[in-house]
Amino acid sequence: MSDVTLAFLWHQHQPYYPDDVAGENPMPWVRLHGVKDYYGMALHLLEVPEMQCTINLVPSLITQIQGYTDRGATDRPLLASRIPADSLGEADCLYLLDHFFMANAETMIRPSPRYYELYLRRAPGQNTAQEALRRFNERDFRDLQVWFNLAWIHPLAVQRDKDLRDLVAKGRNYTEAEKNWVLDKHLEIMRQILPLHKKLADSGQVELTTTPFYHPILPLLFDKKLAREALPDIKLPRYTGGYPEDATVHLERALELHRRSFGAAPRGLWPAEGSVCQAMIPLLAEHGIRWIATDEEILNQATQGFVSRDEHGHVRNPEHLYRPYKVKEGNHELAIVFRDHALSDMIGFQYQRSTGPEAADDFLKHLHNIGQAVKMGRPPLVCVILDGENCWEHYPEGGVPFLRALYENCARTKHVKPVKLGEYLESSPPRDTLPHLFAGSWINYNFAIWIGHEEDNKGWDALHKVREHLRGRSLQAHIPADKIRAAWEEIYIAEGSDWFWWYGDDHSSAQDALFDQLFRKHLQNVYLLLGDPPPAELNRPISQHGHKPIYTLPRSFLDVKIDGRETFFEWLSAGHYTCQNERGTMAMVAHGPIRDVYFGFSPKALLVRIDFELAAKAALADFETLRIGFVEPRDFELRIDQPGRADQRSRFLSQGKPVAGAGVEVAIDRIVEAAIPCDLLGLAIDQPVQFYVEVLESQQSRDRAPREDAIHLARPSADFERIMWDV
Repeated sequence: MSDVTLAFLWHQHQPYYPDDVAGENPMPWVRLHGVKDYYGMALHLLEVPEMQCTINLVPSLITQIQGYTDRGATDRPLLASRIPADSLGEADCLYLLDHFFMANAETMIRPSPRYYELYLRRAPGQNTAQEALRRFNERDFRDLQVWFNLAWIHPLAVQRDKDLRDLVAKGRNYTEAEKNWVLDKHLEIMRQILPLHKKLADSGQVELTTTPFYHPILPLLFDKKLAREALPDIKLPRYTGGYPEDATVHLERALELHRRSFGAAPRGLWPAEGSVCQAMIPLLAEHGIRWIATDEEILNQATQGFVSRDEHGHVRNPEHLYRPYKVKEGNHELAIVFRDHALSDMIGFQYQRSTGPEAADDFLKHLHNIGQAVKMGRPPLVCVILDGENCWEHYPEGGVPFLRALYENCARTKHVKPVKLGEYLESSPPRDTLPHLFAGSWINYNFAIWIGHEEDNKGWDALHKVREHLRGRSLQAHIPADKIRAAWEEIYIAEGSDWFWWYGDDHSSAQDALFDQLFRKHLQNVYLLLGDPPPAELNRPISQHGHKPIYTLPRSFLDVKIDGRETFFEWLSAGHYTCQNERGTMAMVAHGPIRDVYFGFSPKALLVRIDFELAAKAALADFETLRIGFVEPRDFELRIDQPGRADQRSRFLSQGKPVAGAGVEVAIDRIVEAAIPCDLLGLAIDQPVQFYVEVLESQQSRDRAPREDAIHLARPSADFERIMWDV
């Protein structure tokens, strides 16, 4: 294996949730991710001292952690957890039923029999909280209060604590004392997070970096018109200028908090959402920042496509991706590195479906392939950069088997050298200078998620109007200085990227309305702090789209000839799923080969069509298996081996064993078409079906549709078409 230098950068971030004016915090995510991911990720590094990496701690996260540990901060779910079960009112019970199953059902709820029992009794998506209320008693609610908080504690923390292990083993019938012990344990773990990161940094194992304070899209604070560098026709808000002075505040305060928290100023900076532009170089350099990072697609744009990927995802001119660069503006200079978004997305979105050791081995194979492909004087620098908290809830056991195997393999494989980015750049400084730092983010090299959509632009317009009101009132001497400072704080919070993340049609979650409300509340707080009445328009929601379904359902029976050819009318009434980002908190950049899935029924069979970015035969040429897997009914799958070759082989399996004379039809040409008899699945009328489509290479999942969960439908009755027509 050729030598490879490996740089992990884990981005640890939460937006600023508290409403400091009202003294409320509706969101538990700093605490829950704190006791799970921020603590657990540090514990993983303690297990493998040879493993070096970089961890980016966003100031808005740090200050909220310190709120819990130093200032007595809390959140509404924590307060609801403290209420004795025998004192819960109806509103409290409904709140618990609506909010205390906010965890991945398969990986965080199902492994705990009692929690899963309560989950099935709640039946999310089938019953409202009011409908489910009668099925819960006092003991159930107390166990729910315990399990919601227990399930979020990192598995390594449980392994290291006998009392936690005993409580998990008990499983049910918890006491109030045991419940409060778990909640106190949360705060005990929270108190260890920042000291543990300082310990890792002081030991030389980890480099700690920062982001502008409230995670703003820095280029848009400089000038919103920078969005047109990637999208010339994008529609901008009414006020298209920027607030460069606010960019300076976010940066200076981030550096100061980092120094106070960890004893030294950071040398590196991860710009929020990897968002960069030429104009930010002097600001960062003048404040002591030496290096930044972003996505490979920014390099693609900066090199006019010279560094890019082909239709199979292979890097063109890889020796130019896996190296650092310099960017300059006048006399100011920064080093910059670019993440391999395919490898980063493998961890973020794909490896959860493999065993930990198999996924870690696959990661090392990719490093080996990069080492073989890159021919230059020094080993290639492979940067793997992703959120450090959001993907692990989708992994079995919180990702522990994977991360353990990954760190051990990377640290102990002779030809792989894990590094801290700042230290690497000091010893191996960049030799090449990019002529221009393209204005864009790590998602599709543009800013479309945060600006351009009608909702995004309404948000920017509202922010500008409130900011202008504050500027005017700041000039009036009779308003106390502390009120002015607090009002500006609300503006800086509202400039954070996360509020705009949830506007528009890019991302959606069950809490879209709450994020919208919080954004508008921060703007209202400016008026309240100044003693002014907030304008009525800030009471009106900006977000209009609501929580969107990710696929449509069939509207009638289908009459399909299984021949692998595109025939428009055959699938006109089918259900339809288009591959998209379904994990609201994360964005997948590397696109897999699957584009669309169509599905429906004939009177006797489940019919599935799969479309790819290329013709199906060509798209599947590099994959060893295409599978249609069933979650319901369980343990069935259709496997098509060597799907892009003439000698392809189809097998229908039940519990991993072939079913003889199955009667399944499969055809692969321009598209993939399959017909699976309902009787083969044991499907009665109205019985639910849940399935997904997946492509495998080297026994590893390379793409899946849907990317999360499965497509849900039911076998229709003979009256299906009449019922749908009546509707």
